[in-house]
Amino acid sequence: MNDKADPPLIFKSHVFFCTNRREDGHERGCCAEKDSQELRDYMKAKAKEMGLKRVRINSSGCLDRCEKGPSVLIYPEGVWYSCATKEDVDEVLETHVRDGGRVKRLMMDYRD
Repeated sequence: MNDKADPPLIFKSHVFFCTNRREDGHERGCCAEKDSQELRDYMKAKAKEMGLKRVRINSSGCLDRCEKGPSVLIYPEGVWYSCATKEDVDEVLETHVRDGGRVKRLMMDYRD
């Protein structure tokens, strides 16, 4: 018997927060120039403060949505957000990561 079922998820939520830096003046900009490293560090600390379990907050390289950033991608759902403020981060952690909902006003659309 060949069981093709996926193994259990290691993380309930795996968050990739773009901290990519492009050269100054790049036409598409970059998430790093929008304080993404500070926001990612804040998100990681806030998730810990909230006591969220089985949640991983990672820095990522370019997610190729520079114009919309700072870009955040959450798996396993594959939902994309633009988190430009600490308040945005709080809302995503509370609504999406903790409660399983969505923050529509911050969601990126692949057609953008």
